[in-house]
Amino acid sequence: MPMRERPDLLTGDSPGGLRVFQLTTEETPSSHIYMEAQIFTPDSRRFLLHHPARAHGIDFRDPAHRYLVCDLDSGGELTPVIEEVGATAPSVSPDGGFLYYFVDATTPCRPGRLTLKRVRMDGTGREEIAVLDGAPAGWPGPFSRPYSLSTISSDGARLAISGFLGDGRSENAPWGLLVFDAASGGVELILQGPSWCNVHAQYCRSTDPEAARDILVQENHGNLCDATGRCTQLVGGEGADVHVIRDDGTGFRDLPWGRDGNESCQGHQCWVGTSRRAITSTITREPAGRELIEGRAAPHAGHLGSRTPGGERNDLSRGFPAPDFCHFATDIAGRRLISDSGPRDGGGGLWLGRLPGEEGGAIEDWTWLLNPRSTWRKESHIHPFLSPDGRTGFFNSDESGVHQCYMVRGWED
Repeated sequence: MPMRERPDLLTGDSPGGLRVFQLTTEETPSSHIYMEAQIFTPDSRRFLLHHPARAHGIDFRDPAHRYLVCDLDSGGELTPVIEEVGATAPSVSPDGGFLYYFVDATTPCRPGRLTLKRVRMDGTGREEIAVLDGAPAGWPGPFSRPYSLSTISSDGARLAISGFLGDGRSENAPWGLLVFDAASGGVELILQGPSWCNVHAQYCRSTDPEAARDILVQENHGNLCDATGRCTQLVGGEGADVHVIRDDGTGFRDLPWGRDGNESCQGHQCWVGTSRRAITSTITREPAGRELIEGRAAPHAGHLGSRTPGGERNDLSRGFPAPDFCHFATDIAGRRLISDSGPRDGGGGLWLGRLPGEEGGAIEDWTWLLNPRSTWRKESHIHPFLSPDGRTGFFNSDESGVHQCYMVRGWED
């Protein structure tokens, strides 16, 4: 079914020329994958979404689960490209030629199989790249519970995914980050420990050979997990912090965010386009709010958060009255940012801003686009993101009563 225009989601406060479309209309819920996921072809014409799925509610073992290619040049036509049970964590190669994904046949604390595959975006040429069986020598336990997001390097040579490494004998067992070589199928465990249960690994998208080896990672201090890796507490009083690590396991660095008693990391962060700068959303007690803070990594100094020596910080949202930003993403050029803001008229606002041309500036030209009318429950988070060219935005909503995928464009008109 082609995408359906939804002018009823616009109001008098929306910019003139703006158009919004509902991309999915199934009776079963559909969802965009996640703001940080590398699921677009570089020409901004095709991308992945999936169903049945909600923003935070996906069963990859459901035989009905599908990843679909949405072709915007063909009116939003949806074509299944991955239909395997257990398929998860897709990443489109930087040149748009291949879609990489993992097939999970693991069971927590028992030997199992994780397979890395790739396929062309038209569904042809499917092949197996690597198979991980059980626990290689020196690992604390077998790999299981793969994270639902993977990340691919800007040269397409390596992919990273995180997961559980417990052997079932003790609580708070290690989690780890794996890096796969796309050519040889080799795999390395580059990071492990009990606080890596929610890594959100993201390769820097710079094409500079050094920067392209960097991976942004989130560490959840004080999290608690049972012996099977089921998380009973995502983060403790010390809060989460964010780091950068080279994909060979060296060069561990700190981002100057959170952990100072007033500011905490909300849990979402991303690189600014292809730069070596990153953005996080924070929660502050005084003044109460949720801000967008830019930063550059500094040498590891002991998980000091915002007090990291040499850490460069910049409050991007300082020009916005009463910032309440949650989830966000930039275009590939690092010129535009889209974000949701806390519930407005019952559903939360969708905002577009222009990132400063020079470091140290604030986001400019804030524009309120529309109210997605989401119920704002966790499983229906809006999760907005941009196409690589920054001309089109995407978001989730359950305004129809069923979780669906939407698209907005026309701000340049």
